[in-house]
Amino acid sequence: MQAWARELGFSQIGIAGVDLSSAEPGLSAWLAAGFHGDMHYMAAHGLKRARPAELVPGTVSVITARMNYLPTATPTGAGEWQALEFSRLERPAEGIVSVYARGRDYHKIMRSRLQKLSERISEHVEQLGHRAFTDSAPVMEAELAARSGQGWRGKHTLLLNREAGSMFFLGEIYVDIALPPSEPVAPHCGSCQACIDVCPTRAIVAPHKLDARRCISYLTIEHAGPIPLELRPLMGNRIYGCDDCQLICPWNKFAQRSALPDFDERQGLTGQQLVTLFGWSEEAFLRFTEGSPIRRIGHERWLRNIAVAMGNALRVLDAAAGLPLREALQARAVDCGELVAEHIEWALSH
Repeated sequence: MQAWARELGFSQIGIAGVDLSSAEPGLSAWLAAGFHGDMHYMAAHGLKRARPAELVPGTVSVITARMNYLPTATPTGAGEWQALEFSRLERPAEGIVSVYARGRDYHKIMRSRLQKLSERISEHVEQLGHRAFTDSAPVMEAELAARSGQGWRGKHTLLLNREAGSMFFLGEIYVDIALPPSEPVAPHCGSCQACIDVCPTRAIVAPHKLDARRCISYLTIEHAGPIPLELRPLMGNRIYGCDDCQLICPWNKFAQRSALPDFDERQGLTGQQLVTLFGWSEEAFLRFTEGSPIRRIGHERWLRNIAVAMGNALRVLDAAAGLPLREALQARAVDCGELVAEHIEWALSH
């Protein structure tokens, strides 16, 4: 099965059982604390997330898969790609898009390849009921991946692998046949808390505990309304997602390049000026983000995020360097919705 998976671009597969009852108290406490923010679907599905056989009746085993996503052109020198990414924070007039979102939408790629893997397995068993997921249903992906030996949960809550760091996507196939589970691996974070210390908004409130409401990835992607005032200055020029906790993690010196060209960076997104991105009409936004995970946030949130980044840039740039940003904000303020207008007004107050 590993060989079939590698042929399809997966880095590793594992097998987990369906008894996640020991994870239920942690999930319940996280929801009770409101750490899921606006992600109402997290609470709506309740404990079904920890009960695979309730989500897909008949499920007795879960095949987990991971797929590396670093673009093939990523520098290979020790610490080189992380330093390159951190350096973007020093160019405030440039927008930063999370590494995973610079290529094609992983949902489509992972799901189609998980489906192909399911079909390959089906050819070798008498009858197989199966359903594939990747970040698309109430599934405890990182928990299942950890239990199936893909890695361990880091203090930032993401999955870490000794040979690949954390720069990979996860997916699952729920199946109705019993498969021998993989052995889990021991955690290897030790006393390190680099991810906790580097988080710009202090979203990792304790080891293994994330308050999504403070996370820049949540704020720029999942959150629909105004971004809280106290968090805006902390976002810097991050306009879609945030990789800081992964960039600082020592295990990501082992991060692997993708076997697929799908995750290679698209022209026009990486290293692009905020003024250029803010100038996109809705039509241009849809055109430039076709087949990209960015499209799901819509044009309005895109402009909201960039307006915050432009306001942060105006705080540190001199008047001459900030003039194009100020003019772009003023031009957009003439004809925009209430959400974007509020963030433009905030940006221009700097």
